[in-house]
Amino acid sequence: MKIIIAGGGKVGYSVAATLSAEGHDITVIDREPEVIDRISNSLDVICMLGSATNPETLREAGAAQADLLLAAMRQDEVNMICGITARKLGTANVAARIRDPEYLHQTAFLQEALGLSLIMNPEYECAREISRILRFPSASRVDTFSRGSVEIVEYRVPEGSRLHGMSLRELPHVSGARVLVVIVERGGEALIPNGDFVLQSGDSLSLSGANHELRKFFEAIGQYRRPVKNLLIMGGGRIAVYLTRMMEESGIKVTVVERDEERCERLCDLIPHASVVCGDGTSSDLLAEEGLARADAFAALTGDDGDNIITSMYARRCRVPKIITKVNRERFADMLESAGLESIVSPKELVAQHLTRYIRALDGSRGGSMETLHRLADGKAEALEFKVSEKSRLVGIELKNLRLRKNVLIGAVIRGGKSLIPNGATTLQPGDHAVIVTAAGRLTGLDQILEGEK
Repeated sequence: MKIIIAGGGKVGYSVAATLSAEGHDITVIDREPEVIDRISNSLDVICMLGSATNPETLREAGAAQADLLLAAMRQDEVNMICGITARKLGTANVAARIRDPEYLHQTAFLQEALGLSLIMNPEYECAREISRILRFPSASRVDTFSRGSVEIVEYRVPEGSRLHGMSLRELPHVSGARVLVVIVERGGEALIPNGDFVLQSGDSLSLSGANHELRKFFEAIGQYRRPVKNLLIMGGGRIAVYLTRMMEESGIKVTVVERDEERCERLCDLIPHASVVCGDGTSSDLLAEEGLARADAFAALTGDDGDNIITSMYARRCRVPKIITKVNRERFADMLESAGLESIVSPKELVAQHLTRYIRALDGSRGGSMETLHRLADGKAEALEFKVSEKSRLVGIELKNLRLRKNVLIGAVIRGGKSLIPNGATTLQPGDHAVIVTAAGRLTGLDQILEGEK
């Protein structure tokens, strides 16, 4: 597909890197020469210096023939103008990054009024991801499918765990829970295991199942953590505002520490029921005074990766049960996990993931439409949700009789709003939702999980 990205900042760069790797024809427009130089020197994409709100620039970039334009510049209103201009020039689909909380409840209106195909809010999506983790703190990450009917959670097997040396075939008898290990990350490799696979300490597991079954599993292995009741947030940006509102709906007490006085005054209006503290969140004295050691969870959400990492490590030293760290540089992820910080979030990665799902759906699907896409095991594998169509080649055939591609697994089936952990006798029916886990590369359609399908 031909895709234009307007804005080469953090989000624009991340999306360009992801979509270029998927084989799309990418053009990036930015008005800053240093940004264009950085992208052209590191990515195999076309770069243009200029204003993406200028019709002539968009024409030169090929907007009339483009399948998609992503407007990802700093200002929401500029992205809206860019999107309107691209649509007028003939761009088939337009996605815009719109981040201001004031626009959150106007998404449907804006899409219709401005002719936008998709509106993305990185900070809101990041807050949603953190919210899911805080509601299930036993896991380092939680991905949901079919409106929460099925979840895939990530969990690292600690030293001394009773899971060490246990085969996956034994798990149901030990836990009594209907869950399925769909991915094991070991030694930097993502593996789709079978029943004979033996777990080891240090393995990172991705498990699928309904929420109550996953809870039962963690209770059985002695790793269940009680729900969060008291959250301390460092950094009062948009993510903190969205997250605080979500947490307050669940009855969770939130304290936000922000160093900028003017921003603190604004936060008192935006989140009036939260406790807003004006001060330096990197100060151990201030964190102690605000009850870090008594908090159920700590989220480091400033715009500075270094501050977020340092305070998260301090929170771990203070034995805070759940710690969430926002970082923008992907290369930090492995280092932080080895240091014991496992719940890492990145707004730009969430946007790239969301846009990837949207583009694959535009590509067309065989056997069922793509509903959801999540990357697992640090991007080495994917979990995709498809709605099964009556034309799918999988319909009515027992799974044990299907010839699936190597490194592909059907992780869950949702039927009538209820989740099923599939076995060999399970069959897919039209209208079902199937969660497919793959380490075999890019899938755009459900039938592609069959051997020989392209």
